[in-house]
This record gives sequence, C-alpha cells and structure tokens, in this order.
Amino acid sequence: MDTTSYDDIIDRPRPLSKKHPPMPMEKRAAQFLPFSALTGLDALMEEEARLTEDRPELGEDALLALDERFALLRARLSEHPEVTVTFFRSDEKKGGGRYETQTGRVRRLDEVNRTLILTDGTGIYLDTIVELLI
Repeated sequence: MDTTSYDDIIDRPRPLSKKHPPMPMEKRAAQFLPFSALTGLDALMEEEARLTEDRPELGEDALLALDERFALLRARLSEHPEVTVTFFRSDEKKGGGRYETQTGRVRRLDEVNRTLILTDGTGIYLDTIVELLI
C-alpha cells in the first residue's frame, strides 16, 4: 500500500470537535454489536427441539394395581403416610409432557376435585398418576 500521499498527516493528532465531546467507549462499542434480523429465532428453535413424552395410556392390569394402591392409601389416610407418586405433567407450550416423581406425606385425598394433596401443599390430579408407592 502506498502511504506517500498521507505522509503529511500521518503523525498529526486526531482532530477533536469543539461542539461534540468524544463518545464514551461503551457507547461506541454498542454501535458495532451484531445485528439479529431474526430476533427470537434461537429461542423458538430451542423450544421446538425440546423433547416431550406422550401421555400414558395405562392398561387394565396397571389400572387395577393403581386402584389397589389407592384403596390402601384410603385405609391409612389418618396416619398421613409417606408416598412416592409418579405422575404425568402436561407441557404448557406444546403437546405431550413429562413424568415427574414426588415424595411426601399425604395431607388428604380430595375425591371431589380428584386431587392428592401432600403436606407441603403440592396437589396432584389423580387422573395423572401412573404409579403410587406407599
């Protein structure tokens, strides 16, 4: 590159405006941040890639075993037994959901609202329970 045409100004200080003070470095850097024309695309792709499971359909044998566990729970309800419950939580954003397991003491079994309520305040809908260990 030929620098001979700039030899007269190459060693001179940078000119400063008397009207406009120099911009702080933080603001200068913000001018050169990458521009994203597709705002939210990364979040959308991450959400789409997130896996969910299908809601289980329990067979007749599994339903009978679950009914027996609930009968045992009803008989011991006054003792507030400790239970481990595996249930299916539906996903709020897309179809399907995931299995969750919660352990705690039973406060009550609300037959009207079909909810198992634990002492920590957690409510689990009976229709979502796939396994109950007492």
